[in-house]
Amino acid sequence: MITPPIGYSINGGMQDRVVRNVHDETLARALVIDDGETRLAFVVSDLCMIYRETLDKAKQRAQEFTGIPTENMMMSATHTHSAGTACGVFQSDPEPEYLDFLSVRIADALIRANENRVPARIGWGFGDEPTQVHNRRWKLKPGKTAPDPFGGEDVVQMNPGVNNPNKLEPAGPTDPQVSVVSVVARSGEPIGLLANYSLHYVGGTGPGEISADYYGIFNRRMAELLHADNQSIPFVSMMSNGTSGDINNIDFTGKTSPGRGPYVQMNFVANVVAATAFRAVQNIEYQDHVRLSSAQREISLGVRLPDAEEVRRAERIVANAEGPNMKTREEIYARETILIQEYPRQVDMILQAFRIGELAIAAIPCEVFVEIGLHLKENSPIKPMFTVSLANGYYGYLPTPQHHEWGGYETWRARSSFLEVEASDKITDVLMQLLGNLTK
Repeated sequence: MITPPIGYSINGGMQDRVVRNVHDETLARALVIDDGETRLAFVVSDLCMIYRETLDKAKQRAQEFTGIPTENMMMSATHTHSAGTACGVFQSDPEPEYLDFLSVRIADALIRANENRVPARIGWGFGDEPTQVHNRRWKLKPGKTAPDPFGGEDVVQMNPGVNNPNKLEPAGPTDPQVSVVSVVARSGEPIGLLANYSLHYVGGTGPGEISADYYGIFNRRMAELLHADNQSIPFVSMMSNGTSGDINNIDFTGKTSPGRGPYVQMNFVANVVAATAFRAVQNIEYQDHVRLSSAQREISLGVRLPDAEEVRRAERIVANAEGPNMKTREEIYARETILIQEYPRQVDMILQAFRIGELAIAAIPCEVFVEIGLHLKENSPIKPMFTVSLANGYYGYLPTPQHHEWGGYETWRARSSFLEVEASDKITDVLMQLLGNLTK
């Protein structure tokens, strides 16, 4: 359990929120698979995002207890917007004590999974659920623009509204695939399930409430569907976030509308996606043994730092704000500009690829745009494959160069979006090399 104390910060908004109640506990869920020579470990935590430094500490602790190499550990956040703050973004900042707590609890989840290993069979399957994913970035009609917080104009707008007369069409596709890796005991009892869906999050909590969002509800529902609630062998279900940086659950065509009231839409989405995952599980052909392998590389990417004039403009805006909290979009991004000027010119991140038999899983520490995930699926030398976002750290949004040119919220420079414009191309190139290494 990684639920923060009452009074701590909640990630996921431009204004900070404080924990007042716990609707459902947030967890770090782990699965360790072992082919007799290599062990791969997955941990998915109910967090919006999490620093690499925190996860590095968790990996080191887990390695000391299990002997699993840190490069064989894939640790990710779900991206629930109603969990404890584990990463400083906008006006939410983490408590140091909570980060220390997370590094221990996330490690312990992996250690416990390793201790609970039993002889098992493994398989994977896929389903499509297009009804719950919508591209949230829309192109505007020719001649129409939307202002950015820096005095410029964008030709793409995030969440434009159903009745916006200026919106033209979605600026990108969706990925409806629900991917499932299933592990069962030799007796047939389900042991573990790792799912992946490219949906940003759902939201719709009560005020100040902690919740794992649809990810947590999905996991509870899968335990029910698989009748794994009270079995002798512990069962874990994990829903990881796919490439959903520009995807959400709002249909801006107006053809469908979300359920009203706290947790209504969250439950609906979880049940629909769980039903799709359950159908995929029914068609899995399990194998007694598959070969496991991993590949990892640390790369350096440039940071879009503000120039001196941009910093001076930001300082004027913040000085004139009523404060102490920034309220307008211009004020919030001015504060981000001041903070991000202290960033280094380059940052180092981990890219990772795992192979489970004929299945590949890539990991990127960003809010990855869906086009990138689709490109990897299409061009990977190992098929099938899927990508886990927000894995092994957090480095903001990952738009393509074309989306940078169009503009929009996900491209606005802040601690939530700071990588160089060509970052997605460089990351994709390295991941293709890592996937290629796993074919040898």
